[in-house]
Amino acid sequence: MIKVKVFTFSPIQENTYVLYNQHNEAIIIDPGCYDTTEQDQLFQFIQSNTLKPVQLLNTHCHLDHVFGNKWVYDTFKTPLHIHPEEEPMLKMAPLSGEKWGLPFVNYEGPIKYLYPGDTILLGNDALKVIFAPGHSPASICFYSEFDNFLIGGDVLFRESIGRTDLPGGNHELLLKSIRENLFCLPNDVKVYPGHGLSTTIGHEKRHNPFLQ
Repeated sequence: MIKVKVFTFSPIQENTYVLYNQHNEAIIIDPGCYDTTEQDQLFQFIQSNTLKPVQLLNTHCHLDHVFGNKWVYDTFKTPLHIHPEEEPMLKMAPLSGEKWGLPFVNYEGPIKYLYPGDTILLGNDALKVIFAPGHSPASICFYSEFDNFLIGGDVLFRESIGRTDLPGGNHELLLKSIRENLFCLPNDVKVYPGHGLSTTIGHEKRHNPFLQ
């Protein structure tokens, strides 16, 4: 069984997720910790629960989701896993940071690629990689069929969707990704988004104004 812990970090209020199992193995997804206070908050949770981070994942590589990549790698030696088409976005992220007044030092460690349909293992637990481009060129989501949740990044929010006016955005493609790749999941799947409150697939089918 996978437990999910959420932290909301940075002035952009990005949701960072720590997934962990009964063996105290952990996956860190989209570390948005911007300053040392936020880094310490994440570190204290991991330390107090005696967790061992084994993987670092990005749903996509917009700046608010990658602020903490370097710190996580430097601290826990967990290489970054992304979709290969997100690598240009990762390289652009510091320029975006300067533009938004949020400078940061980018990740420069090893990169491993994830592809649609891949399975990410956390002990005996599994996450399936789902391709959902549109908010960014190659956004991916992480689905736990057994524990009935989706880490959705900035694809689908509670009664909203990801913005598409950023580099690599495509509104029609985003809607297609949600309808074809996410709305095929069971209605009671809990969606943990990159910003804001959690929701369910069924709630968004019924109430999301962008998808009616």
